Amino acid sequence: MNIEESIDEILEEVIGIRRDFHKHPELSGKEIRTGKKICEYLDKWNIQYETGIAETGIVGIIRGKKGEGKTVGIRADIDALPINETGDYDYCSINPGIMHACGHDVHTAILLGTAKLLKGIEQEIRGNIKLFFQPAEEAIGGAERMIKDGCLENPKVDYAIGLHVMPNIPVGKVELKYGKLNGNSGNVKITINGKSGHAAYPDQSVDAIVIAANVITGLQTLVSRNVSPLNSVVLTFGKIYGGEKSNIITDKVVLEGTLRTLDTQSRMEAKEKIKKIAENIAIGLGGSADIEFKDGYVALINDTDVVHVIRDTAIDILGEENIVYKEFPSMGGEDFSYFTEKIPSAFYHLGCGNEEKGINEPLHNKKFMVDEDCIKTGLMMQVKTVLALLNK
Repeated sequence: MNIEESIDEILEEVIGIRRDFHKHPELSGKEIRTGKKICEYLDKWNIQYETGIAETGIVGIIRGKKGEGKTVGIRADIDALPINETGDYDYCSINPGIMHACGHDVHTAILLGTAKLLKGIEQEIRGNIKLFFQPAEEAIGGAERMIKDGCLENPKVDYAIGLHVMPNIPVGKVELKYGKLNGNSGNVKITINGKSGHAAYPDQSVDAIVIAANVITGLQTLVSRNVSPLNSVVLTFGKIYGGEKSNIITDKVVLEGTLRTLDTQSRMEAKEKIKKIAENIAIGLGGSADIEFKDGYVALINDTDVVHVIRDTAIDILGEENIVYKEFPSMGGEDFSYFTEKIPSAFYHLGCGNEEKGINEPLHNKKFMVDEDCIKTGLMMQVKTVLALLNK
């Protein structure tokens, strides 16, 4: 099979699929129509699948006819964001306040197109391809729940790959990163406890606002003095609330923020430091502090061998001059990390920007759009990478 010719034959259909998903976006955990349409395509192409994975997720499977071999998983996230689209395309969102502002419509369409192409050559394939249509990436995360529901088993998945469109990368290019690609995420909540009283008699009270101010200032040393300058940690407090009236010293202030690190060990150490600093400052000023942590996605660390395969595929398809190597990891969360945590996997970025066409708005923006030429690149990359991994 000439893969490029086969892609050209289905490209218009895949673009239409993408536009349909873009026009009908659905929020995390509510991907009902999206899931139904995915199933319609899989039925049409006679691809076996299972629904109800992580509630609204779908797992498809293509079994090669040349016999048993490796199993490769391909993941696409399917949910949209609570953003009101302001573009002027005829396929803009018709669902008020909901938009595919992160390109998941493109990811889903590419996975469906990849599935159709691979199904068409199943007679030539040894092994299996699993198709992970994952819900809720933008919210509670669907990858971990899909894995708990058994998506990596029966047959056991040997490798997994995923991609994400990036408007800062020109269309026709891909961006690769060895090792750490995305940091882990988590929330921090610190409740400062003092003693309320009249503002005119501060000596008879314990001012929770003053304690909170000192805690915030003290925690700035977490990064500057408690973490190696060769490592990366981010601690940001985005919310603070407390107090009832200007002449009352409040007994309670709550700080809420986010903690990002590049590995689990750094996260554990940072949490210990935050707890000690906050508690001891509060005690020193006559109050106390209660600290709560809620962990988000784990860090996404790419497998070197799988990145090698993606790199070789990209060189073959696009030429080495069209590969961008990401220098530093991102502190943004990405729940494909649960796949990289369990099996050799890799995630890469697909260029979708085009300055000449004015397609350069960032992800999660109400005017976000992609150059649809990226879809052909994505199909070529996914199909050829899967075949390479099956033969690895």
